[in-house]
Amino acid sequence: MGMYDRMRGSEPARRARFAALGFAVIVALIVAFNLWPLPWGGAVRGLVLGMLNALLAIGLALVYRANRVLNFAQADLGSVPTSFAVALVVFSHWPYPLGFIVGLVIAVALGAIVELAIVRRFRNASRLVLTVATLGITQVLVLLGILVPRWWGKNAASQRLPQMFPWKLDIGPFRLLSNDFVALIVAPIVMVLVALFLNRTRIGVAVRASAERSDRANMLGIPVSRLSTVVWALAAALSFVALFLRAGILGAPIGSAFDVSNLLFAMAALVIGRLQHLATVALAGIAIGFLDYWVTWHAQSPLLVVPMVSAVVLVVLLFQRRSVSRSDTDASSSWRGSEEVRPLDAGVARLAPMRLVRWGGVALLAAALVLLPMTLRVDRLIQLTEVIVFVVIGLSLMVLSGWAGQISLGQMGFVAVGAAVSALCTSRWHVDLSLALLAGALAGAVAALLVGLPALRLQGLYLAVTTLAFGLTVSSWLLNDRFFGWIPNTRLKIDPLFGRINVDTPTRFYVYSIVVLALIILVVRGIRRSRSGRVIVALRENERAAQSFSVATVRSKLAAFMLSGAIAGVAGGLLVHSNHAFSLSQYSVGESFGVFTAAIIGGLGSITGVIIGAVYARGSLRLPSIEWRLLSTSVGMMFILLVMPGGLGSQVTKLRDLLAKFSTGRRDAAAQRAAAAATSEVATPTEPQGNSEVPA
Repeated sequence: MGMYDRMRGSEPARRARFAALGFAVIVALIVAFNLWPLPWGGAVRGLVLGMLNALLAIGLALVYRANRVLNFAQADLGSVPTSFAVALVVFSHWPYPLGFIVGLVIAVALGAIVELAIVRRFRNASRLVLTVATLGITQVLVLLGILVPRWWGKNAASQRLPQMFPWKLDIGPFRLLSNDFVALIVAPIVMVLVALFLNRTRIGVAVRASAERSDRANMLGIPVSRLSTVVWALAAALSFVALFLRAGILGAPIGSAFDVSNLLFAMAALVIGRLQHLATVALAGIAIGFLDYWVTWHAQSPLLVVPMVSAVVLVVLLFQRRSVSRSDTDASSSWRGSEEVRPLDAGVARLAPMRLVRWGGVALLAAALVLLPMTLRVDRLIQLTEVIVFVVIGLSLMVLSGWAGQISLGQMGFVAVGAAVSALCTSRWHVDLSLALLAGALAGAVAALLVGLPALRLQGLYLAVTTLAFGLTVSSWLLNDRFFGWIPNTRLKIDPLFGRINVDTPTRFYVYSIVVLALIILVVRGIRRSRSGRVIVALRENERAAQSFSVATVRSKLAAFMLSGAIAGVAGGLLVHSNHAFSLSQYSVGESFGVFTAAIIGGLGSITGVIIGAVYARGSLRLPSIEWRLLSTSVGMMFILLVMPGGLGSQVTKLRDLLAKFSTGRRDAAAQRAAAAATSEVATPTEPQGNSEVPA
């Protein structure tokens, strides 16, 4: 049976699965609406908000089709012009339509400028690096959003647009106003216009063609770069329309960051639509937005929306099958972090200069780690311990993203699980801290396994969205003491290790953290040099080739997930006992973005890069103002990624290679001189022995 026949044979099964899934969804909705009815006015409001969520999701899909990248700046591309337009209407009393037109022009210009000035500079970089660059773009846009209300002498606050018309309609206990009807009319018109643009215009058809195979489109003379600018401008315009209309219904966060949960809802629609199918993305966005409003209407807390959306994403991923198209394979291969550092040749590593630098560096680092507690204040020592903990978290990301090539945007969720379990062991059961860290490692490994399973068979960004959903679920519901009573909420007291060694002071816990970090580094190095580590990296490089050698791909990927989760769980145990309390604010999605960004800045290819990234990221938090902190983590990060795509750690590797080249050059020169001397001795004639006089 040929491949075409196998594909045809699998099509009825695929349709049957989705028909069963659709039937189950319809039945669940019927049951849910009978148990928790929603007023018709609320249904209209939920439909409106769902369409606005669909506009964000369509923008995400367009950017992904054009650049194969997950655009974290999608919401903030519209947030800045929305803040400006709302400020014009609310503070300067401009007419509603004029404020909308000005904001739309600003959004289109902003999208084009971002693509020309930043995105195009990363054209040849890894898609993972470009994704991190969009995080930097987000921070720059947040900084601009903070400055917008200051132009009017105002502070950051949520502002709602005035009603465009004096309309109102009471449907049962619910009142709909004119802005609801404006959004109900404008949002579907915008979606229809986008569809007509992509299907009926020459530029739209060219955008679709370049999205399928950009290299082939270039060969056919299609200006892919200019089309990318058009796509980013269109995505920014969609984001602005969604947020501006939303500002007339629920208000807009003027001068503050956009809610990450709304970005998750748009990404969930993107995943359900398999990243590219715009019609499915739009329908999923409407359904998720409606679900958001429906759950918020009935639930005691809006925090329950995130776990329900996360559950929907997990169920959909379980029913989806892995794509085998060539374009998907090419896109997946570009989702890699920094190039892994190659070890030196054994003969080069044994040279005297290389051994001197290696062991001298180790001695200096050890001396610094020993002397720092004697010179630093207590608060600085606690901060240094925090840096060590974040190095451990970076190592967990190095295993998952650097080795396995998988993207985790909710790594702090695994850290939080390990922290909660470790704190529970020491606070309630008085377990030894070392055993509590092992329990946290086990909990983190299990959590990583459960999160990684649905996205295991799929390529690209599925695990990124899944881990983001998990991170939000952990911080909003799973480890929230409002819903569960087992979460430790008292001050943690650390008992002596093995009943003998006290680690209850900052200095002693600092030393203990260094010991744990050293052990983890030894374990990570040992696994990387083993067959299991080589298999994980081989799967990242070429999964099909690895499968041809009878490599157990599923087991190897699950091993990478579990190892990463276990290391993150240990880091959580260290962090919670360093702070002597469990606080959910330390494990937010923003922190997950921070550790992911730090790992990329330092470089996922080496342990040295992970250490440098952690020091850079945690050090930037000590800057005096939020503006300087945002600049260091946005503009500074993009500059580093643009000049050094391999991260700061790659520069250390280059210095090592230069030293190795110098050392081998001296060795070769010495060998050449010795060979020349030996050759000259052989070629020089010897003096005759005895009397050499010629007789007369």
